[in-house]
Amino acid sequence: MTDHPALSGAHEAEYAGRVSKQIPGLGDMHLMAGLLLAEHVPTNGRVLVLGAGGGLELKAFAQLQPDWQFDGVDPSDVMLNQAHHTLGSLASRVRFHEGYIDDAPDGPYDGAACLLTLHFLPEAERRRTVTQMAKRLKRGAPLVVMHHSFPPVETDKWLSRYSAFTNAKGASPIGLQQIGMMKRKLPVLSPNEDEAVLRDAGFEDIDMFYTAFTFKGWVCKKV
Repeated sequence: MTDHPALSGAHEAEYAGRVSKQIPGLGDMHLMAGLLLAEHVPTNGRVLVLGAGGGLELKAFAQLQPDWQFDGVDPSDVMLNQAHHTLGSLASRVRFHEGYIDDAPDGPYDGAACLLTLHFLPEAERRRTVTQMAKRLKRGAPLVVMHHSFPPVETDKWLSRYSAFTNAKGASPIGLQQIGMMKRKLPVLSPNEDEAVLRDAGFEDIDMFYTAFTFKGWVCKKV
């Protein structure tokens, strides 16, 4: 899900608590994402989760829909191991794949989610990744995405606000050095550009369902 170091076993609650301080309303966002998927994914559906390391969204989806099956893809074996610990017995319903979108099975899937992942990808790779996700979905299948999204010309303003939020929540302080690193690592697009990426990849009915400081989330359907 993110590039945070994984914890295991007794430290699962600590890991989840730390991440929840960094993303406003994380647990509710996962619940909303699951409910949006469930509008179109059948009760016995198969769902692709790209950026599944950590396992928090997989756990939320699996608890919401007890008969869904999942393929979880993430480039970090450490984070996939964390996902195993987070899911516990629910991990039996997930097939894990270390890698990127090209390492995901062909599907076709009844739905997909990609949370806190696309903001790491430059625009060209982001477009390719979303297009490859679309190719793995059935017609009319939903996709839910959420990531940093704000006008690049306002990067300093929005990252300063995000820093203030995480500091107020008691997360690890984000100072000028960390903000500078985020500016280098995150090829952020504006919300309009993010919606264009989805539309050009073959999605329609694009609705924003989540907005919280620097983060935006959308649900859409495969054309």
